[in-house]
Amino acid sequence: MEQEDRIALFLDYENLALGARDHRGGAAFDFRPIADALAERGRVVVRRAYADWSYFDEDRRMLTRSHVELIEIPQRMGASRKNAADIKMAVDAIELAFERDYISTFVICSGDSDFTPLVHKLRELNKKVIGVGVEGSTSALLPPACDEFLYYDRLEGVDIPPTASRRGRPARQAGPGQRPPEPEQEEREQEAEGRPAGEEPGRDVDALAVLVAQTVAGLQGSASGEVTASRLKRTLLRKDPTFSESDYGFRTFGELLRHLAGHNVVDLAEGPAKGDPEVSLPEHGDREVAFGLLRAVVGDLGSAGNPVALSGLKNQLRRARPDFSEKKLGYRSFLQFCKAAATGGAVDLRWSPEADDYLLTAQG
Repeated sequence: MEQEDRIALFLDYENLALGARDHRGGAAFDFRPIADALAERGRVVVRRAYADWSYFDEDRRMLTRSHVELIEIPQRMGASRKNAADIKMAVDAIELAFERDYISTFVICSGDSDFTPLVHKLRELNKKVIGVGVEGSTSALLPPACDEFLYYDRLEGVDIPPTASRRGRPARQAGPGQRPPEPEQEEREQEAEGRPAGEEPGRDVDALAVLVAQTVAGLQGSASGEVTASRLKRTLLRKDPTFSESDYGFRTFGELLRHLAGHNVVDLAEGPAKGDPEVSLPEHGDREVAFGLLRAVVGDLGSAGNPVALSGLKNQLRRARPDFSEKKLGYRSFLQFCKAAATGGAVDLRWSPEADDYLLTAQG
């Protein structure tokens, strides 16, 4: 049986509590969504929160009920108090990394970029690091340094505050001689504004398909074994530690993969373990259609067998097929796509020093 991760949790509580208050419409910080998210990732064996608790008297009871050890930082001199809390938290984390070999994962709950060196050191010590921060108060430097970064605002169980425009918007009164707005009209206005109050913006699933296809292509090219769903998810998190399939409307990563398989972005096959399918790029289908499109466009442009320059060719393909994208097929560049088409016999591709460009000729 696979050994579950042992997790040490460190909370820069002032950063989290003030970040939640300032960027979430005054909403109080709730520890439970973080605890639930970590319970899905392993067994939390250490829970410590650092703050001057005289400022967070109500929060003490909430954290104590969740078995969080409260570390008192009593200084009351603004930045000096903040620095003392950061230093104490960093020292304790490093000490624990050396003294507790069984702890495999450290969770740093803060959006402060000052913790970036700590994250780098913990990873150097072969520890996995998960960051947690409030989206509006998290430094852009911290998430890329972590193995995984969770935005508190997006965790399951965190209430979505009403948007400012909806919260402060007075009811519109009908002017003289005007009828009050009908319910259907108000709904249409809400849609025109973007989305109903409290609803998160959806992310671009097409961009996600490109990211997944590129990642699978890269893993297949590394020739280091089959690409399983779990391996693909780990790689996506290394590329973007904030990645989460729930941001795209999927409950699980498997559901996301099944959606992409249904749109012929990837193929799924039975993997080495139950629930961990093997993921690959389709060998035929859209790829063969794209090769045929390239051959047809090159043939039309290069009548009488004349070669066609690579430069500007992609725009010609998009005129014939506006949704064309080599990245959706797993290719990192249009040149790589053309080389694959040449290998497949759709076109002939050669470099021309005279033209200072690649030249293509339709085959078949």
